Amino acid sequence: MTSSGAEAMKYVGAAEFKANCLRLMDEVQAGGEPITVTKRGKPVAMLTAAKAEEPRRGSLIGCMASSVYRFDDPFTPVSDMDQWDANNPAELYDSKR
Repeated sequence: MTSSGAEAMKYVGAAEFKANCLRLMDEVQAGGEPITVTKRGKPVAMLTAAKAEEPRRGSLIGCMASSVYRFDDPFTPVSDMDQWDANNPAELYDSKR
């Protein structure tokens, strides 16, 4: 594992990361310092500590109560029959097609 004095970033080769993965994850979790995984000297991945989860704000029960439409009688027409004829002219239903 290499680390330069000016930078706080740790670099680990892929083989070393594979051999010591769990220990490195514990180090990152404890110290919070990220580790860069390299392959042939080039960075390929970065291991960082996960952010703490925020606690849930409320119950899931009833969370969508005001987002649903209510239909008292779902079998009634949505519009008047006059509007139906205006939106669907008879030319569309000619049998001569």
